[in-house]
This record gives sequence, C-alpha cells and structure tokens, in this order.
Amino acid sequence: MLEPSQSSVRLYRSPPIAKRPNPIFGGTYMMPAGTPILVLKEGTRRERGKGAQFNNIAAAKAVADAVRSTLGPRGMDKMLVDSLGDVVITNDGVTILKEIDIEHPAAKMLVEVAKTQDEEAGDGTTTAVILAGELLKKAEDLIDQNIHPTVIAAGYRQAADKAHEVLERVAAKISIKEVDTLKKVGMTSMSSKSASGHKELLADIAVKAVTTVAEQRADGSYFVDDDNIQIVKKQGGSIADTQLVDGIIVDKERVHPGMPSEVKDAKIALVDAALEVKKTEIDAKIEITDPTQLQAFLNEEEAMLKRMVEIVRKSGANVIFCQKGIDDLAQHYLAKAEVYAVRRVKKSDMEKLAKATGGKVVTKLDELSKDDLGFAKLVYEKKIGDDEMTFVTGCKNPKAVSILLRGGTEHVVDELERSLEDATSVVAVAIEDGKVITGGGSSAMEIALALRDFASTVGGREQIAIEAFADAVEVIPRTLAENAGLDPIDILIELRQQHKKGNKAAGINVFSGKVTDMKKENVIEPIRVGSQAISSATDAAVMVLRIDDVIAARSGGGGGGPGAGKGGEGGEGGGDGEEF
Repeated sequence: MLEPSQSSVRLYRSPPIAKRPNPIFGGTYMMPAGTPILVLKEGTRRERGKGAQFNNIAAAKAVADAVRSTLGPRGMDKMLVDSLGDVVITNDGVTILKEIDIEHPAAKMLVEVAKTQDEEAGDGTTTAVILAGELLKKAEDLIDQNIHPTVIAAGYRQAADKAHEVLERVAAKISIKEVDTLKKVGMTSMSSKSASGHKELLADIAVKAVTTVAEQRADGSYFVDDDNIQIVKKQGGSIADTQLVDGIIVDKERVHPGMPSEVKDAKIALVDAALEVKKTEIDAKIEITDPTQLQAFLNEEEAMLKRMVEIVRKSGANVIFCQKGIDDLAQHYLAKAEVYAVRRVKKSDMEKLAKATGGKVVTKLDELSKDDLGFAKLVYEKKIGDDEMTFVTGCKNPKAVSILLRGGTEHVVDELERSLEDATSVVAVAIEDGKVITGGGSSAMEIALALRDFASTVGGREQIAIEAFADAVEVIPRTLAENAGLDPIDILIELRQQHKKGNKAAGINVFSGKVTDMKKENVIEPIRVGSQAISSATDAAVMVLRIDDVIAARSGGGGGGPGAGKGGEGGEGGGDGEEF
C-alpha cells in the first residue's frame, strides 16, 4: 500500500456514519473507515487537468524542436541509427519522424501530421510539424491565462478557415504547359535537400516525368498517379548521371545469352503465364513400359514448348516479358527465333510496361495476338553497376516513365530518391490544383497580417486565440531566419513592414540575408503544401488541446509485468500505482 505522502489520488468513504439500517433485512451494516476504492488496475498511470495538458504540449513541442533545424535551404541534416545499426541520413521531416521511435501518445499525433502532409502534398512535412508545435506552445500561454481550451480550439478553427481564404487570394494560376514555372516549383522543393547542387537537372527530370504521365480528365483537369513514375536507384557514378527513360527499366537480364542484346522497333508481348510444361493439379503417375513410350513422352514435352514459342513468334513479337518462368528448352527455341525474353518480371513492372508500351498483359498464351503487343523503339540490355538491366525506351506517348538515379554512395542515392519523390509530388499537385503560392515565409506573413486584422472583428475570447494563431504562423519565417544565422526579430519586423506596404511576395532570401521578392527569386510552391500544413497542424493542435485526462495502462500487463520494479516508468519516485 502506498504512503499517504505520495501523490496518489484516493477517494475514501467518510468516517463511520454510525450504523445504517438495512432496508431489506431490517438489520444494520458496518462500513470500515478509510477504505480506498480501487477502480483502475494497479500500475495504471493517470494525469488530469492542466498537468495532463502541459505534459502533452511539452511532448509535442519536443517533436517539433527535433525537426526544426532542418527547415529551409540553410537547414541541416539528421543522422538516424536504428537498433540494427542501419544509418539513415536525411533532411526530410517525415522520414526523420518515422525513423525515430516515439512512445508518447501526444507526440505520435505530430508524426501523423507529417505522414498526412507527405501523402497529400509530398512536401512541407517539416513546416506542418513546426506549425503544430508552435500552435500548442501559444495555446499553453493562453491556458495559463485561464482561457478555456475549447475557446482556443474554436478560435484556431476560425483562424484556419481565414488562412485558407488568404492563400486562395494570394495564389497564382498555373497550367501544365508552363514548364518553366513547374520547374521552379520542383527546384524550390529540392533547395533544402542535399541534392540542391543538381536541382536544375533533377527538377527538369521531375517536370518531364510528371507531364508525361499526367492524364486529362473529362472536365479538363489533370490527374497524376505517382506510381506511374518508376524510380530505379543504382549506386555508382555521380548525381549528374541521373537520367529519364521514356519507358521502363526492368531490373532483369535476358534469359539466354544466344538472344539478341538489343532489339530495334520492338513488338512486345506481355505474358502472365508460364512458358513451361504444365504439371497436373493432382498427383498423377505415368507408367511407361516401353523405351519408345519414354521417347514419345519427352518428344511431346518438347513439342508443347515448341508450340508455345511458335504462338509467340506468329503473333509478330520479338520481345517477350514473362511474369512466370520460362523453361530451358523454351529459352533455346526463343533464342533461335531471335526473340528477346525476360522472365519473372514483377507484377508492378508488368503494369507499368503495359502503360508505357500500350500493350496488354495476356494471361492465356494461346490467345496472344498482334493486337495485344506493345511497341518500343529500342529494347536493350545494359550493365549498370554490377547488374544487367533491360531498358525499354522510345515508347510512343508513354503513360509510365522511369528515372534512373545514380550517386556516389548508398546514402546519397537514398536521400536523392526522397528528394526526387518530393519534387515529383509537388509538381504533380501544382498541375492537379492549378495554383501556386510564393515561399520563403511570404505566404505565412500574409496570413499573419490578415489574421491580426480579422481578429479585431471577432468578439469574445476567440479573438485572443486568433491572434495567437497569427503569432504561431510567423514561426516559419522566424525558423528560416534562425537556421540561416540571421536575427529573427529584425527579419520579422522588416517582413511585416513590406507586407503592410502591399508587397505580398516579400520573403526571406536566406543566402543574402535580406527580405526580397520571392517571385523574382523563383521560390514557388503549390497551394496544397501551405493549405494542407495549416489544416493538419490545426487539427492536431485542437485534438491535443481538448485532452484533460490521460489514463495509461502499464505496458507489459499487470502489476508483475516487465518494468514493475523500476520505480515508476515515468520516474515519479516509485509511485506508479494509482488508486482512485
């Protein structure tokens, strides 16, 4: 039993209230004085009221601070080492948060913010997390002033709606034909990554890839499926060797050395069936009594394989990609027919090949006809690093493309892949939404300015919450300035001046340390990056704010579970059991 001095919550029955008559049996019963009523299991931790709120806010702020130094072109990278010793070096907010093993339930919500941002917009994950952390930090001050969390939540919601209006107002329209602007969007996304030295080349590749696979809908809008852009990483060479292939790279070699190593004007058969002798579904025995029967059996097997190859040849195909296996004998016949064959191709690669070449994946070999064939100008085998790979290039109007990434070391290639995925995502959402805004903290300052004007028109205590939201949004330019080693106060004052004068695109140039026009500096991002960051950050902040009671069961089971003797998991002086 715990000492009374320890901070456990106990509800006691009131001291003996004499004897009460039992209404049923007419007798009396006794209630022992001071008996604690145990409602929660032993080992359950409970925090309530402001203590719980401040604890949650502190955890969320800690997560935001972890990624804060990575924001912007002057942001630094993080090295993350997992329990197996694998190393990840990255600047990407969502990758950092996925790699670090976070236990606190409120901190996990900020990881969810980053994941949502990554799925929806592809970039701006660090921005979203920092904004959520700052919103909670400002809310903490308001709770200290005895403003109710639900009032703060209502104010934050109003402010978020207003912020979306401001973004729509400052956004500029863009179309898929404006390749230069799209390239600037891609370069802005990569300027904070380690690949920024080659951002021109990579942005060019990203824009070409996205505009190739973009599909127009009936209403004139565009839709981009990221899965149609295949990214193949190969260590070796330098980042400058990265190239875009108008088609698909299949990480497989031809099955027989006697086949041609390259095929021009390739007619491609895509087959999801094995070029092998079929085994029976059930166990079957064949009894052979005569050597001639054995020969006939082997001849029939050979004839079956020959027939399969003949079907492929008759269709006019000179390249075959097979999702299943190809028998050794079939390989020999295909090589004699000068057909380039690849076996055991991944299903995802088969789908991409169909989109790129215009062919159809055939599941029954007998039904293969020339209408099912795809086309590519050139199919060839090339050695990259240690592996032989098959390149399918020069497809007519391909709806799937490949990017071959090269880099000096494994970590460089991995980080390059993350950078390129961010770039293709932002270019894709810019095309889908058709609107872009300026970066460098300019949109954030415009929102802050509009919200301060808006706050004075709102009655009630929500006004204070809206002003707090305006202050919180300014964390983006402030962090950019801090990471660049500039004085954040001077920068913020100058930014406010410029925006008050009506210069909506004024933002921080972290290289010169001055406030300049972001449009002229080509710092442009899609509207979805900003609006999704505000939505996710506001939702997460409001959710954390509304929690006033945390009841946590002990991990690892009941009182005798692992860690029972550690004296309170949270380090609370051994008082890890709570009665209430």
